[in-house]
Amino acid sequence: MEQQATDLIVASQAALRQASALMVQYSFSIVGAFLLLIIGWIAATLLQRWAFEGLSRIRGFDETLARFFSGAVRYVVLILVLVMVLGQFGVQTASILAALGAAGLAVGLALQGTLQNIAAGIMLLVLRPFRVGEYIETSAVTGTVVEIGLFATELKTSDGLYRLAPNSTLWNVPITNYSRFPSRRHELSVTVPKGESAAEAQDMLMDVVRSESRVLLDPAPTTFIDSISNDGATVTLRYWARSENWFATTRDVTKALRLAFDKRDAQLAEQTF
Repeated sequence: MEQQATDLIVASQAALRQASALMVQYSFSIVGAFLLLIIGWIAATLLQRWAFEGLSRIRGFDETLARFFSGAVRYVVLILVLVMVLGQFGVQTASILAALGAAGLAVGLALQGTLQNIAAGIMLLVLRPFRVGEYIETSAVTGTVVEIGLFATELKTSDGLYRLAPNSTLWNVPITNYSRFPSRRHELSVTVPKGESAAEAQDMLMDVVRSESRVLLDPAPTTFIDSISNDGATVTLRYWARSENWFATTRDVTKALRLAFDKRDAQLAEQTF
C-alpha cells in the first residue's frame, strides 16, 4: 500500500511538472496569438480605410467598387492573421492554405452564377456603359437606371415599374444608352401626293421646326426628298434636340406639322370653292 501511494504521488508530481511545462510553453503561444489577433485586426481596419480613401481619390472610380476592393483587402489580411495564429500552436499552415484553396474552389463552383454577376458588376462599374439616371435599352430590359450593384442593377421602367436585372444579363449583350450624349436626332417623313409641290412641303417643315425653340440650330435642321414614286414624293425632315426633352420635342413637332398641313388643306379647299 505504501509503495502504491508513493508511486501515485510520484506520478502526480510528474504530471504536475509536465502540465506546468506545457502551460509555460503554450502561455507564450497564447499571448502571442492574442497579440497577433489584436495587431491584425487593427492593421486590417487601417488598410481597409486607406484603400477606400485611396480608391475614392481616383477620378471616376465608383464608390461601390471602392468599398468592395477595400473590404476584400480587409478580409485577406484577417485570413493571413488567422493562419499565423494557428501556426503559433504548431498547426501546419501549408495544409491550411491547401484546405482554404480547395474550399475556395468548391465555393466558386457552387456560386458560379453569383460570381459571374459580381465580375460583370465590376466591369460595369469600371467601364461605365451607363450611369445612375440614364435611360438604357437591351434585348432583355429597358428603363432608367436607379442603382448599380455588384450583383444586380435596379431600373425603373417608363410605366413606373421596378425591375431588377442580374449584371451578367447586362454585360453580355449590346446596350443602347439614350442619355449618354447631350443631344439626339429625330427623323420624320411625310408623303406629298402627286401634283403637289414637294418644295412647298419642305418649306412648311422648316417653318415648323424653326418655330420650336427646343430644336437645336447646331446641327441645323435639314429637309430632303427621300424617294419618288407614282403616288408622289416622300419628304424627310431631320433635326436635333436635347436628350432630356427629346421625347416631348418630337411629339410637339409632329403635332405642329399635322396642324400645319391641316391648315394648308383647309385653305386649298376654300380656294377651290
